[in-house]
Amino acid sequence: MVNRRTIGESTPHLSAEDLAVLRENLREQLLFRQEQLRRLAAAAGSRAEDRQARRAAGQTEVRVKLAASARMVLTDVEAALARMDDGSYGACHVCRCPIDRERLMIVPQVRRCAPCQQVGEALP
Repeated sequence: MVNRRTIGESTPHLSAEDLAVLRENLREQLLFRQEQLRRLAAAAGSRAEDRQARRAAGQTEVRVKLAASARMVLTDVEAALARMDDGSYGACHVCRCPIDRERLMIVPQVRRCAPCQQVGEALP
């Protein structure tokens, strides 16, 4: 059966205005992370020909870590936008309870409610 739920049906704790603000925030993050990755890739390419490559090794490590972090956030943002599109946005991936509005406003790509996040972080 095709899922015909609307965003409002699965996220009654979020108003249409909340969802519009969250979607815009996610789109801005998406563009920012894409640009960040583009710039990091360009910097890596120009540095590869640099005669002072040994001195730049620390900078390279930082760029690699920044790029990995940016890719991770980009993936989370894309997934959040997909959840908005399919109507599952705002529900915890673990317990399926609604994620607090305040939590979503701070980190709109979050996948878990605060209690499930705490449990997940406590596990080894």
